[in-house]
Amino acid sequence: MPLVFDGPLLIVGGGEVDAGMLAELAGRVGGLVGADRGGDILMGAGLVPDAVIGDMDSVADRTRFPAVTRIVTLSEQDTTDFEKCLYSTRAPVTLALGMTGGRFDHTLAALHAVARHASERRIILIDGHDLAIGVAGSVTLRIGAGERVSIYPLGRTLFAGSKGLLYRLDGLEMAQGQAIGTSNQAIEDVIEIAVAPGVQDPWLLIVDKGLLGIVLGGWEIGNGR
Repeated sequence: MPLVFDGPLLIVGGGEVDAGMLAELAGRVGGLVGADRGGDILMGAGLVPDAVIGDMDSVADRTRFPAVTRIVTLSEQDTTDFEKCLYSTRAPVTLALGMTGGRFDHTLAALHAVARHASERRIILIDGHDLAIGVAGSVTLRIGAGERVSIYPLGRTLFAGSKGLLYRLDGLEMAQGQAIGTSNQAIEDVIEIAVAPGVQDPWLLIVDKGLLGIVLGGWEIGNGR
């Protein structure tokens, strides 16, 4: 059975993690999970994880965790430790830190996991600059006029239209190697991005990390989400 969290969940990976950012995020969430070596990072920051999940090939010493920490060892090698955490938990929104930066293949693996799971849960990748929000469907978000907005496809997505963006997305199909939406800009406080009817792949909405509180408080997603 998956571990269920009523509030936001923070999953910490073994990549680059800023101590100040980790402390700030830990104060916003209702659950802490380490993805393999991410458990060591949480303990090193003086935080007790609710669980450590992964194949346990990178944890320094699993006996260091207190009894309240659940250790979930999953030996299958078809998924990364981050994805193991995703399919082993449930939460209204999932923040992920330490999944990007550092090794490029780890960053790509994190995007792969978001593409596979964005249709079933809300995931936000966080790094030193940005939030990368996994979206499956349409989205309405109050971020403030003047904010940078980037859109990146995780497959192939046809957009029906947009409101509040400098460069409109009406009828634009995005796919890797074909078209992406880097460095658009909000020209209104509220932006709306609508995908076309039918099956559309998930995509990333990328904004400044300083907007996390606004995103958590005002995220509305269409298409049944």
